Amino acid sequence: MKATVRIQLMLMMFLQFVIWGSWYGQMSKYMVTQLGATGIQVGNAYAAFSIAMIIAPFFIGLVADRFFAAQKVLGVLNLVGALVLYFLIQTKDPDAFFWMILLYCITYAPTLALGNSIAMQQMVSSEKEFPAIRVMGTVAWIVVTNFIGLYGFGDKVTIFQISMVMSLVLGIYAFFLPDTPPKANKNASVAAILGLDAFRLLKDRSFLIFVVSSILICIPLSFYYAWANPSLTDSGMTNVENKMSLGQASEIIFMLLIPFIYARFGVKWMLISALLAWIVRFVGFGYGDANTSEWLLYLAIILHGVCYDFFFVTGQIYTDNRAGEKVKSAAQGLIYLATYGIGMGIGSWVSGIVADTYTLADGSKDWTSIWLVPAGISFVVLILFLLFFRDKKSGSAAVPGQ
Repeated sequence: MKATVRIQLMLMMFLQFVIWGSWYGQMSKYMVTQLGATGIQVGNAYAAFSIAMIIAPFFIGLVADRFFAAQKVLGVLNLVGALVLYFLIQTKDPDAFFWMILLYCITYAPTLALGNSIAMQQMVSSEKEFPAIRVMGTVAWIVVTNFIGLYGFGDKVTIFQISMVMSLVLGIYAFFLPDTPPKANKNASVAAILGLDAFRLLKDRSFLIFVVSSILICIPLSFYYAWANPSLTDSGMTNVENKMSLGQASEIIFMLLIPFIYARFGVKWMLISALLAWIVRFVGFGYGDANTSEWLLYLAIILHGVCYDFFFVTGQIYTDNRAGEKVKSAAQGLIYLATYGIGMGIGSWVSGIVADTYTLADGSKDWTSIWLVPAGISFVVLILFLLFFRDKKSGSAAVPGQ
């Protein structure tokens, strides 16, 4: 890959995750503080992202894989998203907010798979080249959350204003990215048009177990995104957004280690180590306290690198290796559907119910009981994975059906 192309892709990834990171982790605090939302209303807002993720693969199959270059689709979606965010900023009712965030997420969700596809189609070896590109998304998350935390914007409408401006910037910049033309046959079947051909990958047992595990582990992940910020705030921790960015800092370290660990240990043991880390971090969130055991909270935050990189980034590489050339975009869409679509959709709904269930009479929350729920779910996923995942390939790319 040429150095100029690498720089272009790194900037694309940076902008894409500034857009997401500016509001996603802070939305619960904004909704509770500014809109007076309940736990269920917060859960519904996060579920909007998941609904959009379910729609995204079909959109990609219809448009990006078939008719238009991926970078042009990325540009249009971001420009439309900036317009939607302008109207979302004016919304003050939590129920109306749901419909606005849903409309916005429908424009943003497909861009995640599109960004991966644009990057990976410029690569010879995704497991070696992708982490160095993808790490810029983590850098972006650190930069924007620290900026928000430093100026106290976590519960302000500013989080969406930043996203709006950056969406406009990426919308324009996308048209200057390397050309990534559609690869699907224009005379393809309906299944191919809708991106359903990627579902054939599920015939491979290893990939099927990976997808099922991905769906289930995203239920606990939704607890983290929705409730970590309010939980840490209630524990007495100060400058929460800044300290949570330590999780993204650890992402950089572990993401850059992926090529070496992937080659040495293979996908199975990387995924297992991620699942173990999920269990430990939720126990840390449940029993940590800023006054007596703040180290547990820091441990839970820093483990984000292992949890996210070794499961989700490794999973994206694993998916790319399993997919054929004609369905690479659809395959990335499939894994996003499974994780941020189905898994986090269920998780957002469950997390809202659990948060309200453990809300005490005085309005405070029993955070220990809340965090033990995702810890228990993570343990179940680990057992499932240990019992049924039998991938014989370790670090090398595998062909679907082998």
